[in-house]
Amino acid sequence: MAGEGVSPAVINRLAKELRELQLKPEEGLKVHLNEDNIADVQAEFEGPAGTPYEGGVFKMKLVLGADFPQSPPKGFFTTKIFHPNVSKAGEICVNVLKKDWTPDMGLRHVLLVIRCLLIAPFPESALNEEAGKLLLENYDEYAKHARLMTSIHAMPAKRPMPLTATGGANAVNSTTGEAASDSGAPAVKKPKGIDKKAAAKKRGLKRL
Repeated sequence: MAGEGVSPAVINRLAKELRELQLKPEEGLKVHLNEDNIADVQAEFEGPAGTPYEGGVFKMKLVLGADFPQSPPKGFFTTKIFHPNVSKAGEICVNVLKKDWTPDMGLRHVLLVIRCLLIAPFPESALNEEAGKLLLENYDEYAKHARLMTSIHAMPAKRPMPLTATGGANAVNSTTGEAASDSGAPAVKKPKGIDKKAAAKKRGLKRL
């Protein structure tokens, strides 16, 4: 289990860092706070513009061992991604989670470094050899494959349009309570009853 055996002091530190990330989020990064298990660190990255991952949303998690923070966490993408530094099983290879790790390193820094991998991969230390080879030898093919994987696995689901926006024969405008037309536009209001006083006035003018 992630975080099993982690000390209360470390849990408090994690809770503080995660709340700060929610109050002051980084661009393209969203952290989810699990109140039942603070050590369950999960985040979402937006695919950076200008990369084959643009438009995608990639979920990942950090798995904390009992000796954290003396030892680095392990990082995994839970969304499938075609990337040199991410294995087919989702494991992330980056120096910040290996030789560059220090016990005082914050979660914000770790997550930002992982996001930077989406912008600048390191094919020299590839976990996915196919992706690393393509990136070095044929970038267009690499980008094509990465975009395809993004379109299949990382595109956010579209929200259904509300009834009032789509219209239809039986649609009802929630604000006015009036039926909408088949085209989706509000139906034309029916004319109100004839003003009797105005009609009488008109008849009087005709007699003159």
